[in-house]
Amino acid sequence: MLLTHAFGMFTHPDEEWATIRKEHSSPTHVYVAYVGILALISPICAYISTTYFGWSVTEGQVIKLTAMSSLQLNVLTYIAMLVGVFGLGWMVDWMAKTYGGEHDEFAANGIALVAYSCTPLFLAGFALLYPVPWFNMIVFLGAAAYSGYLMYDGLPIVMRIDKDRAVMFGGAILTVALVFLVATRVGSVIIWSLGFGPEYISG
Repeated sequence: MLLTHAFGMFTHPDEEWATIRKEHSSPTHVYVAYVGILALISPICAYISTTYFGWSVTEGQVIKLTAMSSLQLNVLTYIAMLVGVFGLGWMVDWMAKTYGGEHDEFAANGIALVAYSCTPLFLAGFALLYPVPWFNMIVFLGAAAYSGYLMYDGLPIVMRIDKDRAVMFGGAILTVALVFLVATRVGSVIIWSLGFGPEYISG
């Protein structure tokens, strides 16, 4: 089962990347058996924490979201995560030839690389059950750093490129990821202006 790769990403990533390369699973399989499942962690935990626990803005005041507002925002977040992994994976595959890698007709290698590299970010979603901004920030920054390491570590193995080119390729991927992040922020502003913004209530 593909979910076993999640454990391997933390214990023996090099061996896990080699296994992933040999499996060469289709993007559909990766999404159904891995991304689609792990990407649910953050939205579900965020829904629970924002509707039942809330967070403190000032001493003694707890702020929560209405159930409908939280549901809408977390469904949109889930969709954004799925689209983001696919888009970045497709871009990785598209750029592969430039750095001496192999191009795959269905972008299977690129999508697999991004999907499994995002494992720490997916699992960091559990931290949202403890809705304290500084704690969440530290957890997600640590997860992002390890995801970046996994991406760099897996590039030569999954995309079959020289290790000396992995740094340049990794920089290009990071640039595209930042563009995606900015696009997500802009999209959030647009969606909020269309009536899907958060609705706050006092706890």
